[in-house]
Amino acid sequence: MTKTRLFRLWLVLGSVFMVLLIIVYWDNVGTAHFYLQTSFPRPHPLEPLPTPGHGAEKEFTSDVDVFLQKLLGGSLKQSPLSGKRPEQPSVPASSRPGLSNAEESVRGYDWSARDTQQGPDPGGQQAERRSVLRGLCANTSFVFPTKERSFDDIPNYELNHLIVDDRHGVIYCYVPKVACTNWKRVMIVLSESLLDRGTPYRDPLDIPREYVHNSSTHLTFNKFWRRYGKFSRHLMKIKLKKYTKFLFVRDPFVRLISAFRSKFQLENEEFYRKFAVPMLKMYANRTGLPASVSEAFSAGLKVSFANFIQYLLDPRTEKLAPFNEHWRQVHRLCHPCQIDYDFVGKLETLDQDAAQLLRLLKVDKVLHFPPSYRNRTASSWEEDWFATIPLAWRQQLYKLYEADFVLFGYPKPEHLLRD
Repeated sequence: MTKTRLFRLWLVLGSVFMVLLIIVYWDNVGTAHFYLQTSFPRPHPLEPLPTPGHGAEKEFTSDVDVFLQKLLGGSLKQSPLSGKRPEQPSVPASSRPGLSNAEESVRGYDWSARDTQQGPDPGGQQAERRSVLRGLCANTSFVFPTKERSFDDIPNYELNHLIVDDRHGVIYCYVPKVACTNWKRVMIVLSESLLDRGTPYRDPLDIPREYVHNSSTHLTFNKFWRRYGKFSRHLMKIKLKKYTKFLFVRDPFVRLISAFRSKFQLENEEFYRKFAVPMLKMYANRTGLPASVSEAFSAGLKVSFANFIQYLLDPRTEKLAPFNEHWRQVHRLCHPCQIDYDFVGKLETLDQDAAQLLRLLKVDKVLHFPPSYRNRTASSWEEDWFATIPLAWRQQLYKLYEADFVLFGYPKPEHLLRD
């Protein structure tokens, strides 16, 4: 009996020792040596997308994924994105997004092709953007909320904008109102996370919009906990070191205007009930509001841009809930001082930046970024839209979004902040 107890004790101690050994190994050398087949320098050389009908495809499945699944066995619930992917309802072979006249006017799409031939880094633009970003994150005199926290301090729910493609080793932080619909389409094509009649999509524009914004379509960092449990945060760090990470940004004030136009000038039932009704009650003194957005629009009841600005500046707003992702600051969505991005694109140079990024990812020969928004002059948008907004409000709004202006190299809109 005593020998049996000793054997069990040694077995338990041995198991604990092995777990500690694995953790120590990961902490010390895991990020350098754990990927036996995928250690590559930056920019990461990525496998080009295979063409249909050419046999089995090489998956970019990390050794860590495989090891964790073997180690934890049945305790891990396989993500639907990592194994067999559920087939979505059939759609026509070619289903370019269709837009109503109103949506076309508000969103400003332009489906015409453009010549985007550029060098590897035109004028050292990427090096400059990344250098500015890193310098400001290291500058102790430049302070904004959440800047000093570590990656481990970021709550899991704040990592839901980081989309992962394990096949090509890519992480994309999507920012709403910055061409994120089409970049999500690109990520779906790269990761093959969505099937049409059993075949992965090859053309981003063939992917219906309703699937693009379905959270189940994408593997994001906030889903890692359900898949990897206590190993999730460490696995995130490994992928952040190994993968190519990118985001796209936009002039903060113009992004706000775009969000307002999209969510409050078009009939949107969800945004009407959740945001427009409270705004109209609090800032427009409206009562007895219609139950549906169509009835409200028919009665001429719409949130004004001034109401929207009041809502953003009201200190009570974020006491109830964080800003919606469409107007939340980029540094709160993508954590640029905790994550070292390899590529920082801008909507103002979207065509050039998209072509450059696809070349960096080594997929430019088989994948093209969908034609972009029409170019518009940001300053004219701002002047027209902010003309009726009081100066004090404009100044407060700039302070609210100042970190985004500074971090991503957008000039301070002096013409809006003085009489």
